[in-house]
Amino acid sequence: MGREVTKAVVQADDLTLVAAVDVSHLGEDAALLAGLPAAGVHIGKDLPAALGASGAQVAVDFTAPDVVFDNICCCLEQKVATVVGTTGLSSAQLNEIAQRAESACTPVLIAPNFAIGAVLMMLFAQQAAKYFDYAEIVELHHEKKLDAPSGTALKTAQMISAAKGMPMISSNGEKTKITLAGVRGGVCDGVHVHSVRMPGFVASQEVIFGAAGQTLTIRHDSISRESFMPGVLLAIRKVRELKGLTVGLENIL
Repeated sequence: MGREVTKAVVQADDLTLVAAVDVSHLGEDAALLAGLPAAGVHIGKDLPAALGASGAQVAVDFTAPDVVFDNICCCLEQKVATVVGTTGLSSAQLNEIAQRAESACTPVLIAPNFAIGAVLMMLFAQQAAKYFDYAEIVELHHEKKLDAPSGTALKTAQMISAAKGMPMISSNGEKTKITLAGVRGGVCDGVHVHSVRMPGFVASQEVIFGAAGQTLTIRHDSISRESFMPGVLLAIRKVRELKGLTVGLENIL
């Protein structure tokens, strides 16, 4: 994702890449690593130093759940607006980020998914939830994804429950004999969520609604990481117009 974001920013006429931070490829030209001509921006490992020296106005974070919170706090301390695609933040961490963003008068936009189609899938599921009592989510990602379930799946389940006004009906009735622990997946607000991790996938999600005599399936597939870039660029361009913490790309579409 870092390489794709680098490529998208360098190729955008209205944006300028001023710094790149990673724990690997230190000293390499970021644009060259992304498959473009060298841009003179070399990868460093010190985020505070990179932000301070570059004059960055917006930082984009696609890292890992165990470091993203500290990265966001570092950006807020330096009053750099932040676009975050890393999932796995806890509710307590989100609350803390919201407070810090408000205090720093610096916006943060966190999106569990930057693919426009995925955002629409979530919104369509939210609308359908009003008319169904049963819903399940199957999310499929590459084997290197560090969290399960995905942030997109959790956000979708929460949107479904909020639209319904109550938790969806859990289909684990008394007549269902569970012979393998975990076979029904995890449950978020009454919505069963199933995570698949294997090579061949980038990011896919299927939301299945059921009622007597019918099912409705809403599915989105990201075939490549390019699918996320229009949303990332939109977020970079819009984030400084926001206030405090904003969660979800749908808020700026």
